[in-house]
Amino acid sequence: MVSEGMERVINLLKQFSESTLDFSVESIREGLDQLGDMVKLPKDVKCETVDAGGVPAVWISTPGVLNEQVILYLHGGGYVAGSIKSHENLAARLSRVSKLRVLLIDYRLAPEHIFPAAIEDSTKAYRWLVSNEEILPKDMIIGGDSAGGGLTIATLVKLRDDGDKLPVAAVCLSPWTDLAVTGDSIKTNADIDPFVPAVAVEIMAKLYYGDEDAKNPLVSPLYANLHGLPPLLIQVGTAEVLLDDSIRVADRAKAAGVDVQLEIWQDMIHVFAAFAEWAPEGQQGIEQINEFIQKHIKKEYLVAD
Repeated sequence: MVSEGMERVINLLKQFSESTLDFSVESIREGLDQLGDMVKLPKDVKCETVDAGGVPAVWISTPGVLNEQVILYLHGGGYVAGSIKSHENLAARLSRVSKLRVLLIDYRLAPEHIFPAAIEDSTKAYRWLVSNEEILPKDMIIGGDSAGGGLTIATLVKLRDDGDKLPVAAVCLSPWTDLAVTGDSIKTNADIDPFVPAVAVEIMAKLYYGDEDAKNPLVSPLYANLHGLPPLLIQVGTAEVLLDDSIRVADRAKAAGVDVQLEIWQDMIHVFAAFAEWAPEGQQGIEQINEFIQKHIKKEYLVAD
């Protein structure tokens, strides 16, 4: 049983899905930005545009944040949509509960920029934080939702393989980890997912990976060697076509010795934490994310003015 607020969100998302039935990139981009526009940023949220090693980004912070500790956030949108505009409210909410600054990046999108553009941008931004901003990996959380959640894991794999020190932990909200689209929930949940049409998943996947193998580990981290990754929090709802993407990658990570906290929320929708403004379940999800962050980030600095 979901709350009245979540019921309203579900009805809103059904309207969103109906408005993007042509699955055009333009309609999906416009729709996600419109969803983001429905909640205005509180006046005490600071947004500072920055060039993160060649990647457009914005620093998002709320009162009392620690300058030395940050969240690098990778937005969702099926690798074809999503933006700073669509995700600034979620980033601000994460900043407020965690007392950390959030670097929200505008990585390049398909079909204009296919794989590996997104992961090139995410790794550039991470290395910029370390080298230019002098953020220690132990003071950094990396996270993302949907495509950004899968990109989070792929970024960790890429950084590990390149010999970079990894962030202290990672947060993945309904991560899209299998662009080969082999999970059973793509079919079994097709009639109950109000947000992500099952047919759109394969379309967006092909727009992103182009001529690349869909099972390339950096395209679909479900097929990656996950050994040596930092602790992972994975949140997912049972009413998602991408439910199995979370369950299977969590199982693979655990088998590789990774500390995984998998939270499967009954009746919840895709990236439900993003709807905390309207539904208590969303705020509860945000609070669970913060508990995970506080478990792994040690507060040893003075707060910002």
